[in-house]
Amino acid sequence: MSAPYFVCQAADLVPLLGNTPNATAAADYLCNSFSTITYAVDNTYLLFSAYLVFAMQLGFAMLCAGSVRAKNTMNIMLTNVLDAAAGGLSYYLFGFAFAFGAPSNGFIGRHFFGLKHVPEANSGGTFDYSFFLFQWAFAIAAAGITSGSIAERTQFVAYLIYSSFLTGFVYPIVSHWFWSVDGWASASRVDNLLFGSGVIDFAGSGVVHMVGGVAGLWGALIEGPRLGRFAKEGRSLALRGHSASLVVLGTFLLWFGWYGFNPGSFLTITKPYGNPGGLFGQWNGVGRTAVTTTLAGCTAALTTLFGKRLLVGHWNVLDVCNGLLGGFAAITSGCSVVEPWAAIICGFVASWVLIGLNKLAEKVKFDDPLEATQLHGGCGAWGLIFTGLFARKKYVYEIYGGSPDRPHGLFMGGGGKLLAAQIIQILVIFGWVTATMGPLFYGLKVLKLLRISDEDEMAGMDLTRHGGFAYVYHDEDDPSQKPSPIPLRRVGSTNSTPSRVV
Repeated sequence: MSAPYFVCQAADLVPLLGNTPNATAAADYLCNSFSTITYAVDNTYLLFSAYLVFAMQLGFAMLCAGSVRAKNTMNIMLTNVLDAAAGGLSYYLFGFAFAFGAPSNGFIGRHFFGLKHVPEANSGGTFDYSFFLFQWAFAIAAAGITSGSIAERTQFVAYLIYSSFLTGFVYPIVSHWFWSVDGWASASRVDNLLFGSGVIDFAGSGVVHMVGGVAGLWGALIEGPRLGRFAKEGRSLALRGHSASLVVLGTFLLWFGWYGFNPGSFLTITKPYGNPGGLFGQWNGVGRTAVTTTLAGCTAALTTLFGKRLLVGHWNVLDVCNGLLGGFAAITSGCSVVEPWAAIICGFVASWVLIGLNKLAEKVKFDDPLEATQLHGGCGAWGLIFTGLFARKKYVYEIYGGSPDRPHGLFMGGGGKLLAAQIIQILVIFGWVTATMGPLFYGLKVLKLLRISDEDEMAGMDLTRHGGFAYVYHDEDDPSQKPSPIPLRRVGSTNSTPSRVV
């Protein structure tokens, strides 16, 4: 993420005002007024971006609902509401402080618990309520990713526990490492940069998507596959989601929200590049980031469309939607520092990463109803590597500052230091999430708080846990659906001669 910046100095204005007795006072007034307006514009931009990112929760809810069987619709939508609600309190009490509580050490923040002393400006930056809201929207996105991996078989209490822990502790620590100015691997540090570069994960291919994906990996592995997902002889059986319409609706909502997720991560929009008064500034970076995001997603969608057509022989809208989202997850790391043509490469490779990981998951009998681990974890990791290969020197310097010769993409003539930092990020995120979420899910399993009973899973959690179905719908390929034991009779006039129904 980019950092706030702007300074208006009265000493620069005094000569322009003619060095009159009131020049200094006038210059101070103009600078104060200008700074206030600039801050208001940037704050409004950040709030608008936060609203877009939060709207992605609706996209997650629709995508999840369409991807599960009808008998679990209420359950999965309730978990999406829970991610936002439980995540809001845990991030307010602890998460924001652990992530951005500067000044602090390289591992964990230690200020702003319960938003105490917010708003505040210090050596770590400017911390206002809008910044908290924006970061909270990111935190609950990570929790939403994990909920998809363990859908259709997880106890409700397990969602409460893991969501609060992930958004209140696990995710904030990672975001502190890579996004806080004090983080040990942050590209925004003023000194002691990792490999002289720090990690460039602009909007969170690693911080958000890999964290959610790896957490989902361990949750799904420890729980095991859904009943009926794999036959005894090892054959894979499709447990199809019940609504392609909801999947497409959710995908478009996520696409829309991604324009807050990636461009919004600049945090400000009024910063000029070069001399003030020029035509180029942060507003250009915001536009370029929206373009790279779009091109990566579109390329991944088309690649998946034709790739799956060659592999399985038909056009599948669900695969295309997941491919599109995989492209978005991958470009999220380098969206601000790569050229549009490079984003096309990112999306193309992301599509094949997702297709390959789905094949691998099927072979090892790994069951993730939304392909969240493969999509967010796998494509997120590729996005970090991609940034280490294609980050452009000019854009890196404009956004992160520091030395004009700081490391950039390997294929762009910047050497391998940035790529090495990106690989370090992949390894430490996998290790950290494994060390925290793995034991949590295992402990829940030991305490019998993780998975529902076989009977409840077959009947569906809407009926057994939530008081009834979201709507009347028959999952035709669901082996748990039995023929109705109630005999059906013809409804009609009793005076007419009965006719046999064929």
